[in-house]
Amino acid sequence: MPVLFVGHGSPMNIIQNNAYTQSLQKLGTTLPKPDAIPVISAHWLTRGTFVCDASQPQQIYDYYGFPEALYNIKYRPPGSPSIAHVIAKELTTHNIQLDHTWGLDHASWAVLKHLYPAADIPVLEMSLDVTKNEEDHYMLGKRLAFLRNKNILIIGSGNIVHNLREVNFNENADPFPWATEFDEYVKNSLLQKDHSRLTRKSDWGTSGKLSVPTNDHYLPMLYSIALQEENDNVRFFHESIQNASVSMRCFMIS
Repeated sequence: MPVLFVGHGSPMNIIQNNAYTQSLQKLGTTLPKPDAIPVISAHWLTRGTFVCDASQPQQIYDYYGFPEALYNIKYRPPGSPSIAHVIAKELTTHNIQLDHTWGLDHASWAVLKHLYPAADIPVLEMSLDVTKNEEDHYMLGKRLAFLRNKNILIIGSGNIVHNLREVNFNENADPFPWATEFDEYVKNSLLQKDHSRLTRKSDWGTSGKLSVPTNDHYLPMLYSIALQEENDNVRFFHESIQNASVSMRCFMIS
């Protein structure tokens, strides 16, 4: 199976018809139908790593102050306790813990609503351990490789550039130069298959510090790229920066 990284950006993308949402919808018509979808979510931060094993995960509206229409949308796929247990068993040395109370935050369902609108594929989330550094997350991502041979579609959902302190509420505002610079730095590193540049914060310079003021939205990408095998290529199926400081870059590894 391929691996995806999706920039999810503002919750407004849930109801927007724009180039970004259209790219997800188009991709969804060409992707194979997986047996389950684990999503590494930028919005589930924990001490230790958890996978959700709920059979019917709750839909979480983890945003505030947005139009009522965003709270009326239903996307409630089944969960996959069996895959959650397989992940926990396979990654015993990483002490992966099971959790049935979380559900699906908008890093998952806001994206999958466009990719697989029927909501008929089991979905489970995996959390981000806030005590780990970038290299730790990357190495943990590698341990998920066995799932690709089980018809499982792994998705990292975050944003490469995510600085809400500098956000412009005009979706189409001109990007900050530093946002464009770091977004291109990541793109070029991926094309060169140089993942080490993406886990070493010391290499990022000022543009990286401004683009990744906190690493919660950046880390899901590391899980996705960790799954790239020698013969895999990266295809960028969407490239843009919304609100001046949020990269919507999305790519597929296959």
